[in-house]
Amino acid sequence: MKTQLWMFPLLVLPLLQSAKILTVCLIGGSHYLLLDEISQNLHQHGHDVRMLLQLGNPVITGFSYVGGADSYQKSAWSLGDKYIKEYNDWFLEQQTQFLLGRETFNNFLKFMGHLSHQCDKLLENKEIITFLQHENYDVIILDAFNPCSFILARKLGVQYVAFYPGSLNGPLSITLPSSIASVPVFGSQLSDHMNLWGRAQNLFYSFMAPVGQKLVWSTFADVAERHLESPPDGLKDLHEGAELWAFNTDFSLEFPQPLLPFTVLVGGLLNQPAKPPEQDLELWISSFGDAGFIIVTLGSMVSSISVDPLLTELVAGFSQVPQGVLWRYDPQRWPSHLDRPSNLRLVDWLPLNDLLGHTKARLFITHGGQNSLLQAVYHAVPVLAIPLFGDQFDNVVRAETKGLGLSIKPTLITRERLRSAIQTLMHDRRFKSSALSLSRIHRSHPIPPALRLIHWVEHILHSRGGAHLKPASLTLPWYQRYMLDLLLLFSLVLCGLVVICCRCFRRKTKGDKDWKKE
Repeated sequence: MKTQLWMFPLLVLPLLQSAKILTVCLIGGSHYLLLDEISQNLHQHGHDVRMLLQLGNPVITGFSYVGGADSYQKSAWSLGDKYIKEYNDWFLEQQTQFLLGRETFNNFLKFMGHLSHQCDKLLENKEIITFLQHENYDVIILDAFNPCSFILARKLGVQYVAFYPGSLNGPLSITLPSSIASVPVFGSQLSDHMNLWGRAQNLFYSFMAPVGQKLVWSTFADVAERHLESPPDGLKDLHEGAELWAFNTDFSLEFPQPLLPFTVLVGGLLNQPAKPPEQDLELWISSFGDAGFIIVTLGSMVSSISVDPLLTELVAGFSQVPQGVLWRYDPQRWPSHLDRPSNLRLVDWLPLNDLLGHTKARLFITHGGQNSLLQAVYHAVPVLAIPLFGDQFDNVVRAETKGLGLSIKPTLITRERLRSAIQTLMHDRRFKSSALSLSRIHRSHPIPPALRLIHWVEHILHSRGGAHLKPASLTLPWYQRYMLDLLLLFSLVLCGLVVICCRCFRRKTKGDKDWKKE
């Protein structure tokens, strides 16, 4: 026993060595906030971390990308001021379309087309690529939403961990063992309790998902062929190449479903105990007494509303409630013809986590982004969701099903409906009770999400990859995975037996007839 105890420090010594880690952030907004947190946590645990950061994609009003003094390293690049302006003007127009209820898959493909163009320019930058190749990284942690991150990792020839900033039903090609009868497919806007019609819809979406993935990959295929010696067959090939998949969710908000060994849930990376707000903001909050205040933000990338009728209805609805309304809205874009009620305050950036954790926070009006909902769960604040695009519609369904709040489509917002929804969420205790229950579930996990991710990344490093976590089913053709070849064989055997029996019966019948004639 003494010998074993003496050898123990030698056994754990390799676990304390520093690794060279590259994190890849090619999209701004909440994607950056998550990867910044991941990079900082890995840096604080002794690893040598560098982030490849693409600037101006899109611009986040009121936010600075400058890190602290004791922070990880960054290699920033951009496509130039001219392209950034054109791209952000396009994205601002997309915001308007979202608010008018015109979010379509075609617009999403256009967005992917922009990401593909940016990817091509990045991979053409020999200075950056050569620098990254010479760094000899041990592992890359990439944003799995952007296919370019996978292509870059393949080009550098480094093993990678895929971090997906949303829920489990996002990248369907990693073949999670989900039942179509109880686990909603991305875009279906269904809960985990489906009737006959719901299951039929979910089945339809499950057939359409591979088609959508092929269309997305078609925007990146040419880029991959130009820059990789052995281009992948598609998104499925890139996704299955990840050593580990980490998802920004947990079962306080996610529908229960089975997981594979190489999937880990790390939802709540941005959740922290609240810090007191600045004195000026605290005085404003205190002025509303026990009524408290409402936080309004439609996401890190939607800094203003450019649809005047919608903006007018929102302002009119807010003016009818006794609470203060703190709204993240670019003040420079506020329409000059529209008066602001006395209870409304505009800020170009707000410390969302700290405000949700304030004792007088009564309600959170959000676009339904994954980070926003997880922070609302952590601080037990009911939500009124206004989903705009992407996964937000599915996120909101989960929040409503779990009893966290209500939702209103932007095209259906009126001052009366808004005021009524706010009053319902304020006075119906079931919503606050559900929020408290979800918060207990989320907070009671034995390992915090940041430390959970670090431990898994270190496990991949020390085990030299995640091959031991991947089931053989991932390498099987689809017809073998679903046992269709065996089903076909059984069907042929059964049909053969039926044919033989039928022929024997006919022969016997014919023999009986001949015997009777005799």
